[in-house]
Amino acid sequence: MSTTSTSGRPAAANEARALFDELNPGDRIEVEHTVTVGRRNWPAKTCGTVVRTERRRHGMHFRRNFDDKVYSDTILLELPDGELTAITVDEFTTLRRA
Repeated sequence: MSTTSTSGRPAAANEARALFDELNPGDRIEVEHTVTVGRRNWPAKTCGTVVRTERRRHGMHFRRNFDDKVYSDTILLELPDGELTAITVDEFTTLRRA
């Protein structure tokens, strides 16, 4: 069983990307991701209802070419208690329908 695809990304990253592209408002999902604060990091699970998905353009923390565009895929979730949270999807994020 291969853990990487022909694109060089982990197979789980490709699955998360495919599911991200299919998400619609109202879908219930579970997200597994790593939270990092300073030198500490820990796994976290977040379950909620998709409010919207978007691709945000942003700058980096170091000097880059002026036309070097950087994007992040973001999911805005409504948690069961009504709280809203934004999750940035990266290659270590696992998405599942709940």
